[in-house]
Amino acid sequence: MVTIKDIALKCDLSIASVSKALSGKASDINPKTVEYIKSVAKEMGYIPNASARVLKTNHSYSIGVLFEDQTQSGIQHEYFSGILSAIKDGCEARGYDITFISHHIGSRNLTYYEHTRFRNCDGVIIANAEFTNPEISYLVESDIPTVTIDYVFENRSSVVSDNSQGMHDIIEYVSQMGHKRIAFIHGELTSVTQKRLRGFYQACQKYKIEIREDMIKEGRYHVPKDSAIATQELLDMSNPPTCIIYPDDYSLLGGMTVINKRGLKIPDDISVVGYDGILLSRLMRPEFTTYVQDAKNIGISAAKKVIEIIENPKTCKPEIITIKGHLQKGSTVKDLNQVED
Repeated sequence: MVTIKDIALKCDLSIASVSKALSGKASDINPKTVEYIKSVAKEMGYIPNASARVLKTNHSYSIGVLFEDQTQSGIQHEYFSGILSAIKDGCEARGYDITFISHHIGSRNLTYYEHTRFRNCDGVIIANAEFTNPEISYLVESDIPTVTIDYVFENRSSVVSDNSQGMHDIIEYVSQMGHKRIAFIHGELTSVTQKRLRGFYQACQKYKIEIREDMIKEGRYHVPKDSAIATQELLDMSNPPTCIIYPDDYSLLGGMTVINKRGLKIPDDISVVGYDGILLSRLMRPEFTTYVQDAKNIGISAAKKVIEIIENPKTCKPEIITIKGHLQKGSTVKDLNQVED
């Protein structure tokens, strides 16, 4: 393994000068000399010793990522995988590695806080979890820098997708297309769902759309079977909705299966809207009308914020970072205004 001493011999410079140049603390060294040292180090294949760096800086340069996959599909789901990939890129761009935090290390069971300490993580990004779990609260309220995604703790930083605005944009568009009987199949009652429901009710009130409680159904995120059952119930109504909004694009697929089996066509006979804006939504025919969440920006922002807290603990203020998405109009919502004309 190449050491700083080896580089110093190669450059014919002191070990102290080489150390300063490689650590970014070479204000008293000629910039050309610093570049020369760095180029020689790269040529020789020098890799800083992680243990030595921890002792010197009191940082492990490791970020924990907590991701509870309750539906056994989350990490494979394009939206979440996009967030996790962006977190990884955002951390690595700033010199940090990521490690997943769980309850297990081999056969040992640990709390999330204990696992974070065991891995010596400088901070944690909680990407997906049951946020009401006392273990999550304990971790967030500890002295470990944390950033949560799509959930807000008091006096802590979070990155949230603008779910309320997302539902507003959907209702606005569907209303403009002439729909008045709108059904909403939402996911389980999480903070995300509560924000979407709030946006749904507010937008319906704004655009003078009657809210039919029997057209609001509960399903589960990323579980097409649940949405298929809810779709059956909605289509069995004596005066069914003209448009059904689904909790996510995968759930919309469950609804489409039921609609197709009944010999109905989208959007001619029934309009549908998804959520997330995964790649599949643009490849399907007809192309989904859906709300596209900015997974990349969410992940990058979370990585940037947790590193800011780690590196500037005395000056960094808690904040809620809201990431907006956009409506993909697609072609699964029929324009009823043209029918009336």
